[in-house]
Amino acid sequence: MSELHTIPAERLDADDALADFRSQFLIPRHGDGEQAYFCGNSLGLQPRGVREALLQELDVEAHFHGKHPWMPYHSEVRDGLARIAGAEPSEVVAMNSLTANLHLLMVSFYRPTAQRPAILMEAGAFPSDQYAMASQVRFHGFDPATDVIEVQPDEANGTISMAAIERALDEHGHRIALVMWPGVQYRTGQAFDLKEITRLAHAKGCVVGFDLAHAAGNLPLALHDSGADFAAWCSYKYLNSGPGAVSGAFVHERHANSDRPRFAGWWGHDQASRFKMGPQFQPTPGADGWQLSNPPILALAPLRVSLELFSRAGLPALRAKSEKLTAYLEAQVLARLANVLEIVTPAQPERRGCQLSLRVRGGRDRGRALFDYLVAQGIVGDWREPDVIRISPVPLYNTFADVQRFTSAVGAWSEGGH
Repeated sequence: MSELHTIPAERLDADDALADFRSQFLIPRHGDGEQAYFCGNSLGLQPRGVREALLQELDVEAHFHGKHPWMPYHSEVRDGLARIAGAEPSEVVAMNSLTANLHLLMVSFYRPTAQRPAILMEAGAFPSDQYAMASQVRFHGFDPATDVIEVQPDEANGTISMAAIERALDEHGHRIALVMWPGVQYRTGQAFDLKEITRLAHAKGCVVGFDLAHAAGNLPLALHDSGADFAAWCSYKYLNSGPGAVSGAFVHERHANSDRPRFAGWWGHDQASRFKMGPQFQPTPGADGWQLSNPPILALAPLRVSLELFSRAGLPALRAKSEKLTAYLEAQVLARLANVLEIVTPAQPERRGCQLSLRVRGGRDRGRALFDYLVAQGIVGDWREPDVIRISPVPLYNTFADVQRFTSAVGAWSEGGH
């Protein structure tokens, strides 16, 4: 067992080179102090710079002028998104919301036939993905009961091995039009090897898309090198841009000038001739060609602020701290709370981000009681049915002391006879 749990949190925080970034966020209050906020996997905290960024846009007329002109505003976040996604700048665009982007991209990349009607996804996917995939299948005249193929968990604690994915492709690959997979499974916190999934699926003639809602800003991504056809992600979790914030989309450069069908809009038209107002749609090369409308300035401004923080911190440094914070949480749980908590998320760092999904020994009702107790103590994770507490120490603003506070509170609850 790791001895990391024996190191005082204060010493680890004193040695944290990224500690100052916490001051760049508004930490929710609890009584006279601050919350231990572990819910960044669901809703990231507000960067302090967001208010000024929004007021700046409200106080000026800047469609063509100003510090951040509105008309090309989406380009203000392009390089930051490309770094987050591990993509070329031309392969990414900020637009719409996550499920809307999945639907728009599937117009182009889910092209079922009678011989290949199926979508492959994981069992127990996030409900929005389940609804989206089933509705796409129905829209094309097929039956989700037979043409949404779900890969069942085959590992302890409900995680899915690469072997299970490969078996599903070997069995059903000839029928699969699209593999739609998460970067991180929302309930278990399991991270997947996107490049290997893409390789296996392409070998069977399948198109590959990824929902990176729980991976973007959490894990190092290399979408371009993975060869994935497309991906989408939200920006209100690890990217800290507020509820319902603008989504990101990726389209691999080999599709930059694709003649695949798409739902077209004015803002996706070739920039050189957009204002000629012609009747024939000529898409802008790259991901920009999937845009429909003007960039949403007040939704993009918080994302711009957050991405600037990621750029200053550096993705390698953030990942290193994330691994250490999560390992500290894991070590504390295993050493001191093994009789109370069971860790669902894989132990290997490469198979997880900063989220640990925890089950409380004794069943759902006991788990819910612990979750409610923690909230009353100002320790905020989130609950996912049927029985999982998700705790996510985010490297931009969480501390080792936050982790110690969580594990001490769980210990006190257990020792109190619960």
